[in-house]
Amino acid sequence: MIMEFAVIQTGGKQYKVAKGDKVSVEKIKGDYKVGDTVTIESVVLHDDGKKTTLGAPYIKGSTVTATIVESGKQDKIFVVRYRQKSRYHKRNGHRQPFMTLQIDTIK
Repeated sequence: MIMEFAVIQTGGKQYKVAKGDKVSVEKIKGDYKVGDTVTIESVVLHDDGKKTTLGAPYIKGSTVTATIVESGKQDKIFVVRYRQKSRYHKRNGHRQPFMTLQIDTIK
């Protein structure tokens, strides 16, 4: 079975994706809602089962289209700074925004 896949870059991270996959990525800039289609042009690697193409840094003309399935914020993480014997401690919380994408096509 030959499986076509690509490696895309978004949010400073790289993800291996294939048609039909669901991938949770950092929020993409722009005014997107659930159900919108997103085109990702930063394709680093494309493999169609016969030929592998590498980009330097990206492949020109290669795109991945995806549909936004879910959008929201991840669970809260706590960042704690503490210095012993000096009565110093600070605690901050952070919730990272994310999007879940369903990969439609790889070109």
